[in-house]
Amino acid sequence: MDEDSFSDFYTAQFADLWRFARRRTESGEDADDITAETFAVAWRRRDDIPAEGARLWLFGVARNVLANQQRESRRRGRLHLKIATEDPPPVALDPPDPAAAGLWQALAALTPDDRELLLLRAWDRLAVTEIATLLDTSAATISSRLHKARRRLDQHLDTARPREDEHA
Repeated sequence: MDEDSFSDFYTAQFADLWRFARRRTESGEDADDITAETFAVAWRRRDDIPAEGARLWLFGVARNVLANQQRESRRRGRLHLKIATEDPPPVALDPPDPAAAGLWQALAALTPDDRELLLLRAWDRLAVTEIATLLDTSAATISSRLHKARRRLDQHLDTARPREDEHA
């Protein structure tokens, strides 16, 4: 991929990739770092970017960068634990919109795998086949897992909603 093509690719993918990173990090600054590192890897490996599926390839790179950051964060956490002999404080996921608090609570109650599948499908707008490629599994498996994850999300949402008879 030449410099002009990469520049166009960067422009077309930046916002979606940043949002992908932001939903998986604690702050906008962390999302900036993940996005920058992802594009730095993409630039270094620009000859490896497939002509078909470049966006999916980029999201795969971002997942690897996030995994590396999370491993590094866990290592730092263990070090802090050894030094301070106490656990690091838990990370809170604050909903951007108070009206969406129920949805965020329901998502937080899901397993990380269920949450990741739903986020990849709904917010990152990846097709089932793209998710299957990204996670190195079959589309049928992803469809089944998505169906089950949606069911579990619905169950959490149902328990979070107040019943009408409780207000009477």
